[in-house]
Amino acid sequence: MAEIAPTALDHVALWVADRDTLAAFLCDHLGMHEIERTGNFTLVGADARLGKITLFDAEGPREPGVLGRVVLAVSDLDSAVAALPNDLPRERHSDDLVAFEGPEGLGLGLERRESPQVEYDLSHVLLRVPDPARARGELLALGFEEDGERLAVAEKSLLLEVGDAGGGERPLLNHLALLVDSAQAVSDEAESRGLEIADFVDAENTIAVFVMGPDGIKLEYVEHKPSFSLV
Repeated sequence: MAEIAPTALDHVALWVADRDTLAAFLCDHLGMHEIERTGNFTLVGADARLGKITLFDAEGPREPGVLGRVVLAVSDLDSAVAALPNDLPRERHSDDLVAFEGPEGLGLGLERRESPQVEYDLSHVLLRVPDPARARGELLALGFEEDGERLAVAEKSLLLEVGDAGGGERPLLNHLALLVDSAQAVSDEAESRGLEIADFVDAENTIAVFVMGPDGIKLEYVEHKPSFSLV
């Protein structure tokens, strides 16, 4: 069996009923800027080549489902928290982690890192699944690596905890995207393993294969073409 070896957690894609409101919140309070906008999605992030968030139009209201929280890395946690709206409830989980809820019921967090690649880069994504041990094993086979209690791809990671993975018909999480050298190679390997391939997309600047992981978690393995350019 060949190895699936992503090089980065490229973005988290969400289904949202009001992408403009959520995009404005992320840009106004969480250090991001609008990287790309089309007729059906908005891409935001602190840096176009690091961890980003993609907001796809969808009928609302949305339900959290498997998605517990998207956590961003900052070097100065107190200053980052101070940039949040004054009336926004927040919960300090530890000296290094503050959690809160954004528009659309999106769970968000800020985690202190000594030297993030860029402020407000993705740190980790918390997922809630019925059987974390089983999901962990499947995700390891899909390219994640052991990193203590987390599952890592380079400096970013997933954190699994016990929870109800049900999101009804309107989950917030669309997919998690992992950067790879060859989407076709991942597609061939997934097919050889008998994994469910949800889609294969050859776009202007990227090639991507979408593979279904545990508990309905969809993984996009995306390859950047030489023409890829975002700011």
